[in-house]
Amino acid sequence: MSRERWMALLFACGSTCFLIGPFPGYVELVGERADAITFFLGSILFTGGGALQSLLAFPHRAERRVGRAAWLAAIIQSAGTLFFNRTTYQALHTALSNPSYNRLVWRPDALGSVCFLVSGAIAYRASARRGWLPQRGRAGWWEAAVNLLGCIFFGVSAVAGYVVPSRGSMLSLAAANWNTSLGAACFLACALGTLMTGRTLKSPRQRLRSLGHRLDQDLGRLA
Repeated sequence: MSRERWMALLFACGSTCFLIGPFPGYVELVGERADAITFFLGSILFTGGGALQSLLAFPHRAERRVGRAAWLAAIIQSAGTLFFNRTTYQALHTALSNPSYNRLVWRPDALGSVCFLVSGAIAYRASARRGWLPQRGRAGWWEAAVNLLGCIFFGVSAVAGYVVPSRGSMLSLAAANWNTSLGAACFLACALGTLMTGRTLKSPRQRLRSLGHRLDQDLGRLA
């Protein structure tokens, strides 16, 4: 299996943890401690995927636009996963030590969410676009937009989790939980797309190879 697919597998498993973790039914089924473990495991899987993404981007970090953007996006996103490691561990420690833990098992880390937003914005800016909208027609043309949308959902969840008290109203708790799940669903969609095709815009070598292939096609038509 290619390194791109291994990266996608880690992101897919991590996204699944963050997708199911906020659901009230899941918390009621497994308990708050197991739910906290789910979030912590998801953050570790995200970190593994981010590390592999950084490894894929490292050889191309000096290349203009595509390589440099992929490297910056990977490093900043990886930093964000480390912030999530910290907060999910703190939530896990609290859940294990406090039997009467509150309903908001985990709140997205503010710094981690900022890193995700910056990373997603860099990746989207470097992607093929027509104005502000993604340019259709290429394999994975939707990936950067969906990834950025997931980062925005995580950011909204972080705001909802920190603006209101952790024992706040059901509405505020739902805002944090559902936005976390929606963001995770976006990340999961991108990961599943890479698992199925083996291609991803997160890998600079594939993007550069695709650009070279299109250049050869254009030169062939001119000839």
